[in-house]
Amino acid sequence: MIAERNDFDPKAYDPKFEFAFLAPKYWGTWLAVLFASLLCFFPNSFRLTFAKALSLIATKINNKANRRARVNLEMCFPQKSNEERELILRNSYITSISYLLSFASLSLKSRQWLEKNTVIRGFANLTELTNNGQKVILLVPHTWAIDIPAVLLASRGLPVSAMAKAQKNKLSDWLMHRQRVQYGGRVYDRSVGIKPFIKSIRSDNYLGYYLPDEDLGREHSVFVDFFATQKATISGLGKLSSLSKAKIVPLFAMFNSQSGQYELDFYPALPFPTGDEHMDARMMNECIESYVTAKPEQYMWILRLLKTRPDSNANPYN
Repeated sequence: MIAERNDFDPKAYDPKFEFAFLAPKYWGTWLAVLFASLLCFFPNSFRLTFAKALSLIATKINNKANRRARVNLEMCFPQKSNEERELILRNSYITSISYLLSFASLSLKSRQWLEKNTVIRGFANLTELTNNGQKVILLVPHTWAIDIPAVLLASRGLPVSAMAKAQKNKLSDWLMHRQRVQYGGRVYDRSVGIKPFIKSIRSDNYLGYYLPDEDLGREHSVFVDFFATQKATISGLGKLSSLSKAKIVPLFAMFNSQSGQYELDFYPALPFPTGDEHMDARMMNECIESYVTAKPEQYMWILRLLKTRPDSNANPYN
């Protein structure tokens, strides 16, 4: 049995249920939750067939998400044909829709179900460090299954501390947060600064959860290579590693739409800090490139990955 932990921190993000969530503006969200809750008990083959059909529709919609994805794919893979990039986009939608159709399983099914349906490779790259009392920050790129490692690790008594941005839909935000911390863990809003995050790793023995591919703007980034282009890449991971006395362990989370299982790959710790922010940033991007090249359908291409450009203030997605 996993020992109960005291995860309370007054600085941590902790949204509460509001009676306003019962208002008509949220009825669509409740219906989606009910639909997903029912579908998670259907066979994976049914969800996959449904996802393949929906993906054909999703790629044809003229919306901002598809615009961002196509710009990202064209800038990252100019050597690929348009047909090859469109295939990556469609497979990404198949993966994301399949994952979302089973997303309620994390809340409605047991930790035993989660263990049975998760394939883990390279876990010793983490436990060899934690068993020796070493602090660890996990380097986790934005894949569709990005929430799975945090839930599973907490269920094993290794809760994580993360920084996140609140969702615009307050009901979705509350539901997602409850799911993320159901077995323990802490989430901090960026407005509280980085100090509580560092303290949770250094003093309170949480695993750090660091997202290396967010574009936080020119002020907080350095420009380094990212596939065939350059990306505004978060700087300061080397300093964060030093301040928290933590090793940096890459982690790639996947959802296998064919099997309906989650797959987690833990890699050996990276040589942080190097003392050079550009070198640190490039190392992070090389990790993402390595994983995504092998499994491009797992990546969230719809994000504003390349919004800040090195030589222009123009938004490439406009």
